[in-house]
Amino acid sequence: MTSHDQSARSVGILAFDSMEILDYAGPYDVFNVANTISGKPTFSVHAIGVKPGPIVGRGDFAVLPPTTITECTPPDILIVPGGPGTGPLVKDTEVIDWVRSAAENAELVVSVCTGALVLAAAGLLENRPATTHHWAFEELQSLTPSTTIIRDQRFVQSSEKIWTSAGISAGIDLALHLVDQLTGTPVHDKVIAMLEWGW
Repeated sequence: MTSHDQSARSVGILAFDSMEILDYAGPYDVFNVANTISGKPTFSVHAIGVKPGPIVGRGDFAVLPPTTITECTPPDILIVPGGPGTGPLVKDTEVIDWVRSAAENAELVVSVCTGALVLAAAGLLENRPATTHHWAFEELQSLTPSTTIIRDQRFVQSSEKIWTSAGISAGIDLALHLVDQLTGTPVHDKVIAMLEWGW
């Protein structure tokens, strides 16, 4: 990861049924606001559907991704949210194969909450530290026994390009950290001020 590189990056957020609302919307808003504040094309944020048509998240939150895993260009930054929908997702070989392939070409791969289970199913967390929602520590360990589960951090750098975050709102903290790394502290601080994060 190159710090303070202002070149535009595509940020693709995997969208699937029964995803957690804030897991998806929190990082989406952080990168979108950072793009606005930076004053030039820095991040291009979009959803990538696991299927065509509308995606219905937890609580009937609906998203209409402009592209799907079968037709999109792999993003520079891949974000995998969590939520109840990760249960079926870890068994979906088409999705897991796509995540594994997209991760090879991505600059950064980010999981929010139980999105770490999807990364684990793709073999991306083997012999690495990682975190997830505290209710899913045991499930993550069972999917990837060689992973060291970090239980007391909001987010964890699992490898040079892979980051995992704890439950739900922790995805905002991680997205803010990455904005700081990629665009610099002034943009990061203005995003926090605009979002009134931790006000």
